Amino acid sequence: MALHHALILLGPPGAGKGTQAKLLAKRCGLTHLSTGDIFREAVSRGSEVGKMVKPYLDRGELVPDDIVMKTIEERLSRSDCAAGAVFDGFPRTVSQARDFDALLNRSGLGKPIVIDIRVNREDLMRRLTGRLTCSVGGEIYNIFDAPPKKHGICDADGGKLLQRSDDRPEVVKQRLITYDEKTKPLTDYYERQGVLVTVDGTGAMDQVSEALAEVVQRAKSRDGHL
Repeated sequence: MALHHALILLGPPGAGKGTQAKLLAKRCGLTHLSTGDIFREAVSRGSEVGKMVKPYLDRGELVPDDIVMKTIEERLSRSDCAAGAVFDGFPRTVSQARDFDALLNRSGLGKPIVIDIRVNREDLMRRLTGRLTCSVGGEIYNIFDAPPKKHGICDADGGKLLQRSDDRPEVVKQRLITYDEKTKPLTDYYERQGVLVTVDGTGAMDQVSEALAEVVQRAKSRDGHL
């Protein structure tokens, strides 16, 4: 199901964008791009971008648009994004969305397919504050809903399980407030563009994955050039 397009997954922190974006990218033969992953890698490397974004990430705040857009434009110009990409965690503001529309037009990718994954606030807090990530392979667990067999140890490779600094309860609350204030208006923006589709994200991972694939398949059938 190869596409020549940009797929954007919207939704609050904890909605499952990262997991679903990876699955959808593999299914569609596209590259998965997450600004969160890109920035966290930069912080761990101690790069110039990493030094600039670290204070914002530590406070649960959004990285300034100019830094984000420079990062995205550079990444999208690489050969592995020639057919398009699946974005999660981007864009986060209407300003970024407008700039991204212009970038997509310049890149010949046209209008994006935008899917909003909806999950209630109580489930989001449970998912995020209970989330643990393997320090070796990146596998994700949840102490409430999907705990490892051995406490603090990854089932797959024995790696140590860690809680991301931005998954601490006080930071999670700030992230959700930031989302409500600055990111939620994106749904209105993309709805006006006629490219927004909403998917229920409270079901099982496979159910949500199938729902997302159906959205893309319908778009592919509607727009023969995809």
